[in-house]
Amino acid sequence: MSRFSSLLLLSAEGGGGSLTDIDFTLFVSTLVLFVIFALVLGKFAWKPLLQMVAEREKTVREQVEGAEKARSEAQALLDKRQEMLKDATREREEMIARATQEAEHVRKELTAKARADAEQIVQKALAQIEREKAKAILELRSSVADLAMQAAEKIVKSSLTPEAQRKLVDETIAALPRVQ
Repeated sequence: MSRFSSLLLLSAEGGGGSLTDIDFTLFVSTLVLFVIFALVLGKFAWKPLLQMVAEREKTVREQVEGAEKARSEAQALLDKRQEMLKDATREREEMIARATQEAEHVRKELTAKARADAEQIVQKALAQIEREKAKAILELRSSVADLAMQAAEKIVKSSLTPEAQRKLVDETIAALPRVQ
């Protein structure tokens, strides 16, 4: 007998099955069941599972794209902020320079005005002094004229001797206020 037929006989008799023995019926039924299971899984589980994986992949891709877009927007905002900060710094420095120039200009104007005002005050004071001096001289002349008239009147009345006249004139002159 051939070896195959002896195996069939041994398996039919229920005798000595070993690990390497193959039961054809079991093999075919297992194969049929596996194919049915694969078809059922393919129809009812594999497609939804693949669809879930595809949706998850799409979601992850969208999140990565959104994160990249947000990063680029954040970088653009950061660049814009830095540019605005540079502009603000430049404007601040320009404003400080303008304010310094204006302050210097105002200081010069105020100094010139103060000098002009001081000069005007000095001129007014000098003019006032001159007026007071002229007034004092007029009053002095008037007083001297009055005194001379009084002296002349006394001389005429008394017809004094020349020494007495001389003494009277000296006393009158001594009585005059001194101009310094």
